[in-house]
Amino acid sequence: MDSPYNTYLYKGLPPGPIANPGLDAIDAALNPEDSPYLYYLHDKNSTTRFARTYEEHLKNVEKYLK
Repeated sequence: MDSPYNTYLYKGLPPGPIANPGLDAIDAALNPEDSPYLYYLHDKNSTTRFARTYEEHLKNVEKYLK
């Protein structure tokens, strides 16, 4: 598609915005939930697996993604 927004054809930034987050997304970014988790992944069944440390995350990667 030949459009100034097509960044495959045109280098640099497009001439204007390409997306607009909804109010829920903005609110979530400004007011995040308290959580001890820093890492997450989705396993092959689309279950979210959370980890508090990078080491726990690596164990989840090994257990659920390999």
